[in-house]
Amino acid sequence: MAKLKIKVFPDPDLRVKADKVKSVGPSEKELLSDMALTMYLSQGVGLAATQVGVAKSLVVIDIGDGLIKLVNPVIVKKAGYSISEEGCLSVPGECIKIKRSRTVEVSFINEEGEPSRIKGEGLLAKAIQHELDHLSGKLIIDYLNPIKKFLKRAKSCRRI
Repeated sequence: MAKLKIKVFPDPDLRVKADKVKSVGPSEKELLSDMALTMYLSQGVGLAATQVGVAKSLVVIDIGDGLIKLVNPVIVKKAGYSISEEGCLSVPGECIKIKRSRTVEVSFINEEGEPSRIKGEGLLAKAIQHELDHLSGKLIIDYLNPIKKFLKRAKSCRRI
């Protein structure tokens, strides 16, 4: 296993949409393991492959209940909502209030290539939604109103 480099905003790789994984082979399993190690060493609760510059639909999550590896995850059911602050390994130092579904049900392929489903509530639901946003090129700053978003982008630009 190897620690991977996490891309940081405004890196354009964070805006790439992930491709579906055709089959789960040794390279996907190794990437999932490397992503898990990277997430743990960075003290995160989730990591999407796009955050490490790989445009594949792969996610790892551990909210403290054990590691979950998701291949081609898709939210199939949502219920309720809550608003809470979120941080992101790719947008360090920022916490943004985001409205998310309180519970989600996700279909995915597990590490063994088998179709699976998981239901998440609370922090797990929030982590799943956050990581799936990454797979579509969306970041937490995209939830800001236009003025705050402009100020964040201006702050991250290099002055010439």
